[in-house]
Amino acid sequence: MTPKEFFEFCKKHKAEMIDVKFTDLLGTWQHCTIPTEAWDESLFEDGLGFDGSSIRGWQGIHLSDMLAVPIPETACLDPFFERPTVSVIANIVDPVTRETYLRDPRFIARKAEAYLKETGIADMCNIGPEPEFFIFDEVRFEQNERRGMYEIDSIEGAWNTARFEEPNLGYKPSFKGGYFPVSPTDTYHDLRGEMAYEMLKVGILVEAHHHEVATAGQSEIDLRYAPLVKMADHFMWYKYIVKNVAKRHGKTVTFMPKPVFRDNGSGMHTHFSLWKDGKPLFAGEGYAGLSKLALHACGGILKHAAAILAFAAPTTNSYRRLVPNFEAPTNLCLSARNRSAAIRIPMYSKKPEAKRLEFRCPDPSCNGYLAWSAMLMGALDGIRNNIDPGRPLDRDVYEMTPDELEGYEHTPATLDEALDALDADHAFLTEGGVFTEDVIETWVSWKRTEELKDLSLRPHPYEFHLYYDS
Repeated sequence: MTPKEFFEFCKKHKAEMIDVKFTDLLGTWQHCTIPTEAWDESLFEDGLGFDGSSIRGWQGIHLSDMLAVPIPETACLDPFFERPTVSVIANIVDPVTRETYLRDPRFIARKAEAYLKETGIADMCNIGPEPEFFIFDEVRFEQNERRGMYEIDSIEGAWNTARFEEPNLGYKPSFKGGYFPVSPTDTYHDLRGEMAYEMLKVGILVEAHHHEVATAGQSEIDLRYAPLVKMADHFMWYKYIVKNVAKRHGKTVTFMPKPVFRDNGSGMHTHFSLWKDGKPLFAGEGYAGLSKLALHACGGILKHAAAILAFAAPTTNSYRRLVPNFEAPTNLCLSARNRSAAIRIPMYSKKPEAKRLEFRCPDPSCNGYLAWSAMLMGALDGIRNNIDPGRPLDRDVYEMTPDELEGYEHTPATLDEALDALDADHAFLTEGGVFTEDVIETWVSWKRTEELKDLSLRPHPYEFHLYYDS
């Protein structure tokens, strides 16, 4: 879509407003809305000014002026505004140098795609995520000097089988019992369907939707694979649509990896493949029908997994999900069909174009632009350096003894460990200038000072159970 076609699109839909959206460093969409009559084609060159010092992890107040430059081909009709409004995604530019801003996550993903082509290894990285989320009826939380608490509730919650509901019909998935019975146990089929229809309207192809394993409305809507930057754009729309459709029905959605104790958390298993000249590169005669290139890509992701997870599982809550016995992959190994491995090779089809790897460690709290770029850079490092992924593990990891698991690395136990790994192992990310030292230092510093430090200072409610009468 050219700028001229953009305005024709606005006219066709009688759009009175244009909403400019961009993603901050941590992965939250920001926006500013402008009347259509205030726009002209120059805005696609000159950009929209905003205060970069108010965006997390970006500019200091003395360098606050920034520009959001809209990308006309990302335009679509926003599904949630009362009056017709066209939404458009923007790249971020420094107004003085006119260079693209190095901390713009979308720019990092664009550089990753460009670097892939420069290597000559492939010209396309396809990403197919399976984001999971919880649909709650209510959430309450507070943290202050005298109280720390949270409480969630869901009409589907297994804990509500005895609640007075006038009447309570009893159709509530048990803990770990949500995958995936029909209605009336699955009460959210129509709600997920509405989310999927809204995604289709903005050009996102949905492969399937279903209830997930956990109680309390855990759901999954799978997206058909697309090139990395396009999928990262889609993932921002995905979160926006899921949350707003839920709100439309008086529900609330969270992409927190582990909001429910003693039940499965929400992951984002990510399907990953490389293509060149329209041909898939991962099919071959090796283990699980993989090519040598694909096996080396697996080797690179596994070698750098701890550092990658600083972006792909980026919250303290992420590591409450990455624990044994809740279908979360804590052992860094490769396997065909085995969902307890960090990398699974799906075996549904023998078609070469269907051959891919599924990295199961990421979760949907991540910034897709950064997480998938880090995955790609790990895979490329594995391919360049012929990194062996190690012995495949075709057993149930959860039933193996510590002696049997000796020799397999584990996912980090905490966000702190993942950040340590990123500090120590990020040369593969800075190849080709994809990630910069500044971005990595800013990320680590933000996570340590704004999240880990603040959490370490606060008493935990469970500490009262353990220590109050000590």
